Amino acid sequence: MSTPTDIYDPNFVKGVFDRCSERYIAVSYICSFGFTERWRKQCVANMPIPGASAPAGYDLMAGTGEVWPHLLKRLPATASITAVDISTGMHKRAIDRLHKHRAHKIDFIEDDVLVSKLPQNSADFVISTFGIKTFTARQHAQLAKLVASILKPGGVFSIVEASDPKGWPLRPVYLFHLKVLLPLVERFLMRGAQDFAMLGTYSTNFGDARAFGDMLAANGLDVQFKKYFFGCATGIIGQKPQSSP
Repeated sequence: MSTPTDIYDPNFVKGVFDRCSERYIAVSYICSFGFTERWRKQCVANMPIPGASAPAGYDLMAGTGEVWPHLLKRLPATASITAVDISTGMHKRAIDRLHKHRAHKIDFIEDDVLVSKLPQNSADFVISTFGIKTFTARQHAQLAKLVASILKPGGVFSIVEASDPKGWPLRPVYLFHLKVLLPLVERFLMRGAQDFAMLGTYSTNFGDARAFGDMLAANGLDVQFKKYFFGCATGIIGQKPQSSP
């Protein structure tokens, strides 16, 4: 009898996104009808402004770096963005496809973020778009502790993730799109290995960002929950309180 696959194992996640990387940008945009790009922009717009004049921060589970143009437009004085991602393919795609002209502002750490040993109090901001769904609740607890640790006092954060819009009348249509249409597109038009279909599985398993927001709050961060387009995406924004005098 074969051993069940752990879809949250870091090596499994890395394999999914390595195989998706060549087509990730186009497929995610087309199959979300452009909403993923809109939600990235809103994620950046909702993030509180960092206090530093030349802020430096992290993009966690950075993927192909699609959030960077929005981030650098809103914060043009950004000193650096350190992109952390487990996928070799996504890192390569980020530079080769999108961001050669921004390379002087982008550093890369190719690693599982949960074992990356990012320095404490090293970030004026932390952003993450569509990466936290690939973690279990236990891993979310580790990630929340990490975010609280790496933010400087007064540092800010914004996170967005595709979610399950429970209670929305059109939820069945949304789930049909994720669980039926997306796999069919991949199977018959892209001849893929059903890797993009995993994104729908991760999203529905994830639920929404409330629980992760509670974990961030438990680690001492000021947290506000956000819903995007009736809860098809959800997010958390907030700040690490300033140290006491």
